Amino acid sequence: MKPLHRSTLNILCLLGAMLFGATSTVANPVVERWYSVDEVAQGKTLFLSHCASCHGQSAEGTAEWRKTDANGNYPPPPLNGSAHGWHHSLSVLEQTIAMGGARFGGVMPGFSGELSSDEARTTIAYFQSFWPEDVYLRWHEINIR
Repeated sequence: MKPLHRSTLNILCLLGAMLFGATSTVANPVVERWYSVDEVAQGKTLFLSHCASCHGQSAEGTAEWRKTDANGNYPPPPLNGSAHGWHHSLSVLEQTIAMGGARFGGVMPGFSGELSSDEARTTIAYFQSFWPEDVYLRWHEINIR
């Protein structure tokens, strides 16, 4: 058997890389997000006026969000994809905004009297816009169940 020339090896490596790239794209599909750029912009305004005082300007939450305070309540968690917000479906996120966070051990008030359901959805769009693709993909899998 003849040894392969360097150019043949380079072509085989290139073909292998292309094949691996195509395979990894199929293994890690990109999911189109449910919201538009306009909804994120509208949600930013609402988030900054209703949510940022507790959850932070960029939805970063509080550093010790996993620990209860002296009253046994949890502080505001990050909503930027680094905490548990992505574990909740869109409907649960909407309900939490409407009814508050007491059922989760928090003190967040409900905003049903201040935000319409459409406004709540654009607020969610804003904080989900911070979520990396892998986090959004995991959330999407939960949300479609």
